[in-house]
Amino acid sequence: MTQATAERDFRYEDLGRLIGLMTGAEKHGPAATSTLDVLWVLYDRVLRVTPATAADAGRDRFLLSKGHGPMAYYAVLAAKGFFPVDWLPGFGSYDSPLGHHPDRTLIPGVEIGSGSLGHGLPLAVGSALGLRAQGLAEPAVWVLIGDAELDEGSNHEALAYAGSAGLERLHTVVIDNDSATHGWPGGIATRFEAAGWSAATVDGRDHAALHAAFTAPHPGRPHVVVARVEKKQ
Repeated sequence: MTQATAERDFRYEDLGRLIGLMTGAEKHGPAATSTLDVLWVLYDRVLRVTPATAADAGRDRFLLSKGHGPMAYYAVLAAKGFFPVDWLPGFGSYDSPLGHHPDRTLIPGVEIGSGSLGHGLPLAVGSALGLRAQGLAEPAVWVLIGDAELDEGSNHEALAYAGSAGLERLHTVVIDNDSATHGWPGGIATRFEAAGWSAATVDGRDHAALHAAFTAPHPGRPHVVVARVEKKQ
């Protein structure tokens, strides 16, 4: 599948219209809009990956673990030219590559198939280890998870290992919209800090605060940014 070129330069203000092109049932709208600002700041200002470099070994890797409600992800990928905007109206239809969960074999720029909670962070740890084993020190690995995914034990095994292994090129963004069953005394960041991570908690709608947290130095340690948001209905 060939990669697309953006038809024009899109801005953050265009994303609502792009999301509006996706119709049909099972849209998981609140799950999508809770990730919108994080995704835009990452792809617009942080990630070192473009449609032209999406297959390069030196690219940054972004893994969407919060794969249900991927409309914001699709809107951002389309805005950045990974695939044509005219794919968006077919979202969720039988012959569309844009399914209710992203498929890495169908969509340019998608690193993993996702949707099953608890898989993304372990896969990101494996990706960071694989890059380290290949001697690729520059690529960063980013994974976006939801706070409810921390109900899954696989994530705690992954974050504990990542801290002890000093996976400096690993970055996690947790969308914290109070969806978790149990929650964490002192906040989600404390769980990661206890495992040796660098951590920051910010307003998940504040682009300047997100960028500052995403680019904060964290030598020798993996880094987590907890993005606090309220679901938009």
